[in-house]
Amino acid sequence: MMAVAERNQDATIYVGGLDEKVSETILWELFVQAGPVVNVHMPKDRITQNHQGYGFVEFMTEEDADYGIKIMNMIKLYGKPIRVNKASAHQKSLDIGANLFIGNLDPEVDEKLLYDTFSAFGVILQVPKIMRENDTNSSKGYAFINFASFEASDAALEAMNGQYLCNRPITISYAFKKDSKGERHGTEAERFLAAQNPLPQAERPHQLFADAPPAHAAAMGAAQMSQMMPPPPMMSMMPTQAMYPPFAPG
Repeated sequence: MMAVAERNQDATIYVGGLDEKVSETILWELFVQAGPVVNVHMPKDRITQNHQGYGFVEFMTEEDADYGIKIMNMIKLYGKPIRVNKASAHQKSLDIGANLFIGNLDPEVDEKLLYDTFSAFGVILQVPKIMRENDTNSSKGYAFINFASFEASDAALEAMNGQYLCNRPITISYAFKKDSKGERHGTEAERFLAAQNPLPQAERPHQLFADAPPAHAAAMGAAQMSQMMPPPPMMSMMPTQAMYPPFAPG
């Protein structure tokens, strides 16, 4: 996966409605006909390793991406018409406000580790955004993760808050809305609107604990992570609220 700082969102397209037989190689070979392709990514279910019916293709230039949209939208691939549009527009349309703030991150935590860890709870709309220093590109110790559903963000919050990542306990909360005078995401109003506009079947977030009630799901997730990364015996909790402003990035 390409780092978020390196990805050109304006030159990246979203491809939906993909048959299960479609692979990243097939997408690459298809869209390279429209112009030079830099990167192809198809989010996969962490358990089954099957893709989830959509992917992202990054072109060399925005003009190539626009041309790819023009000639590829609604063509049939394995008998199914695919939907192609700008990735930024697609992500914006799916953004329901399930935006989490992740604090007290170890400097070694990168975007891929966050994605691999939190995608177990559901579809992540874009690469996790670790806030970095402009001059050194070093992590500021906090990040934002935008899920496609509140079920996924709630499960991640309940299971992962206080868990250890790279030997440091992370803090998780819903991010503050921009220019909202202290209101956080995850409000009843956002949840109501999300319920009125469910995602298409192919884009619904997979649920790692779909058959378990939320409390049991959280316990399973916490147990799984504690087995993977046991906390050190002597670790002091670092204050985060004063250090890290949990505002969602623009």
